Amino acid sequence: MSNDPYQDKLSAAAFQVCRLAATEQPFSGEYNDHWLEGNYHCACCEKLLFSSQAKFQSGCGWPSFYEANSPNVHYIEDNTHGMERTEITCAHCDSHLGHVFDDGPQPTGKRYCVNSLSLQFAGV
Repeated sequence: MSNDPYQDKLSAAAFQVCRLAATEQPFSGEYNDHWLEGNYHCACCEKLLFSSQAKFQSGCGWPSFYEANSPNVHYIEDNTHGMERTEITCAHCDSHLGHVFDDGPQPTGKRYCVNSLSLQFAGV
């Protein structure tokens, strides 16, 4: 049995993504093709992570944003699977969110590629 404080809050699939750094299947996530106005929060601790204003259609199969709410996103060098990339986690609870790449649109040139299971949406 896990001692993780978020285990009872998350579905089994969300726990795998958020707490064990799994990746959901591309094009399967609830927020991949979601275009309502609002904010995306951490599925675990509910801290604000992304705004719908920064969301864009990247075609990669996961929700993509060109900007994060910087104080709440932490960056970690990730050299697993023979790749050089940057993992993003919630700065408050260490929940795995996804990865950030340098192939996004302006004004930042970033693509925050995020697992839907790591997010919860609050419309305005």
